[in-house]
Amino acid sequence: MNPDGERRGIHRARKRFGQHFLADVSVVDAIVQAIDPREGERIVEIGPGLAALTGALLARVAHLHAVEIDRDLAARLRSRYPPQRLTLHEADALRFDFDSLAAPGAPRLRIVGNLPYNVSSPLLVRLLDFRACVRDQHFMLQREVVERIVAEPATRDYGRLSVLLQSFYVVERLFDVPPEAFEPAPKVQSSVVRMRVRDDRLARDPAPLQQVLAAAFTQRRKMIRTTLLPWLDARGAPRPPLDPTLRPEQIDVAAWLSIADSAGMPYPRR
Repeated sequence: MNPDGERRGIHRARKRFGQHFLADVSVVDAIVQAIDPREGERIVEIGPGLAALTGALLARVAHLHAVEIDRDLAARLRSRYPPQRLTLHEADALRFDFDSLAAPGAPRLRIVGNLPYNVSSPLLVRLLDFRACVRDQHFMLQREVVERIVAEPATRDYGRLSVLLQSFYVVERLFDVPPEAFEPAPKVQSSVVRMRVRDDRLARDPAPLQQVLAAAFTQRRKMIRTTLLPWLDARGAPRPPLDPTLRPEQIDVAAWLSIADSAGMPYPRR
């Protein structure tokens, strides 16, 4: 049974927002169980849409923040939930200041959502900027994106996104969700991922790592002797103790962090 069937019947999903509304109650229940929301936590939902997950979360907690870009859906949410239960931020999550929801002494944010496929990777990277005020994230994403997030070195899916996110989160693929769980049904499979912020790396700036990964993975099939190592040489940074015939996907996260630390130092240019 669709928990919001009447509302779905009068709202047409918009392609420009990548809208696919979660409709399967069993999937909603599984996501809420994975999140395990508790009273007093500061929970933020990105893209509440027609409120399938919103309603299930509000059955467990008294208050929720939500970020919604679609003004029609925002109006529906305001008419359905009073502000003391749902604080709605009508905004683009790619531009929203999540730090504004944090407060001194308050619990860190728990961010959840069924993310549109067309903005999922940029949004995940954007959220790195706010991780100091975030405890964890639970997202529904395209399955291939989740496979990239959790991929191990020397596998097909291991790449820039794997290294970047695993450097700052403990990531875990929870379960898959079939297309028929959504209205309208997407043409791809989905998965739910848990991302716990690594507190031991909060002081690290992601920028040096992003620069190093861009230099190496832009031509991921080439050996690092023709991509990464010349790039480091040009910066005056030391070469890592790695086999120069390695390809980027063969280098583990710890090694990439070490390379980024070296590359981020203010070495004089040669």
